[in-house]
Amino acid sequence: MARRADSMDLAALREHRTRARRLRTQLDRLIHVAEKRLALPAIGNQAFPRPVDADWAWRPEVWCGPLPVQGMSTVQSNSTLGGEATVFHDCAHSELTLRQIRNMREADLAAYGLRLDVFRFDGSYLSLAIDLPEEASNGLKRNHLIRIETIVEMEKPIEIFARLNIKHGPNTEQIVRELPLNAEEIHVEFDLAYTKLNEKRVEKMWLDLIFEGPEMNQVVLRDLTFSRRKRAPF
Repeated sequence: MARRADSMDLAALREHRTRARRLRTQLDRLIHVAEKRLALPAIGNQAFPRPVDADWAWRPEVWCGPLPVQGMSTVQSNSTLGGEATVFHDCAHSELTLRQIRNMREADLAAYGLRLDVFRFDGSYLSLAIDLPEEASNGLKRNHLIRIETIVEMEKPIEIFARLNIKHGPNTEQIVRELPLNAEEIHVEFDLAYTKLNEKRVEKMWLDLIFEGPEMNQVVLRDLTFSRRKRAPF
């Protein structure tokens, strides 16, 4: 029709113009939706910057793909979201909500984020525990460094601490670092050389994110990733 438009009689041209306008509306809608969806981070994406010498790297499921239950309100202590994230607190009356949200920003590599809304808070602690997979503990040595990187958004500034827990036999090693929330890149490393880790009895690892003074605040974790590499010798 486009090629014949110059020689087409006016009645036919008028009819085809109407059809072309209708088609253009549908094409514009298709292009708009496609560009919006294709610009989103890919679901299941495990790609993120990591040390070149890392022997293990991982992004938890909360930040990778849609969970069967994507949110909870009046969250009780020991509530789980998915198979890896658990909330702990000692509030008498919970006014917490936790929700998985779709990342929409162009800069995001993670498909999803995790939003924590805290209203009145009458407890003394609030933490989010992330269970690390078995691969993180396999072959773990005292010359390993465990690195976490995250993207955090907050309504008002608070302190967030990261505590790495390593269970080995009857003992559990704990290393605590404060997240540098004012830095351009938020990451911390846990050096296992300063622990009393029994390398032959490592069972599992998990990370606690501890939120200090979270009342009347919204915290969004846009991404959270882990990697493991060997440190330079002393």
